[in-house]
Amino acid sequence: MTAQQSRRSRTPGGDEPLFPPGVLRAVLIDIDGTLIDSNEGHARAWADVLRNHGWADITWQQILPLVGMGGDKLLPEITGVAIESPRGKALAKERTDRFLVYYAPSIRAFPRVVEFFETLRDRGLMRVIATSAGAEELDELLGLAGVADLVSRETTSDDAESSKPDPDIIHAALAKSGVHPREAVMVGDTPYDIAAAKRAGVQVIAVRSGGWDDPALVAADAIYADVAELLDRIEESPLKR
Repeated sequence: MTAQQSRRSRTPGGDEPLFPPGVLRAVLIDIDGTLIDSNEGHARAWADVLRNHGWADITWQQILPLVGMGGDKLLPEITGVAIESPRGKALAKERTDRFLVYYAPSIRAFPRVVEFFETLRDRGLMRVIATSAGAEELDELLGLAGVADLVSRETTSDDAESSKPDPDIIHAALAKSGVHPREAVMVGDTPYDIAAAKRAGVQVIAVRSGGWDDPALVAADAIYADVAELLDRIEESPLKR
């Protein structure tokens, strides 16, 4: 894929828009890897906890490609332990505490995140958080991103029966916003964001800031380096109005 191709809106057929022209009303936005540089911190927190409970052979590098799923998907994928089980709930709680105490303090937002939110606000677009993180972490994550007072609506894994790549979180975000799927665009950094949005009928902008490359993000309607590049090229993006 050329740089020019990676920076423009792409559609499956290459010549027809994904949806008929409509009025964009809401931007659904992931946090980890999209707004803040936190994916490695989440992976390391999981690895720390699992090592303490007998899974010393599971490294954070093995976990990193799974970050972006919710714990309901990630934990059984790597350990076989169901998140709903007493053991699973205890591991998930310990992981959250580990992340917030040991890793969150060193995490920083990506460039121009606040400006991105302010631009969406000034364009009259709702800014809707759609994350696989749990509600217990949300305030901390929004604080790290610096956008707590710029968010219109919030949805987390607690609002959904199944986390990404299932579409439940996207459906919840649309319902809370009162918008049709064709009136929204998702911005995320993982194939799980893309799959969830597509299954809900929502266009997707992918950013590489979470560590995924273009081949992994190819199903997105547009790909940018980060939200700063998206902001610079907003009039050429699915966010144009």
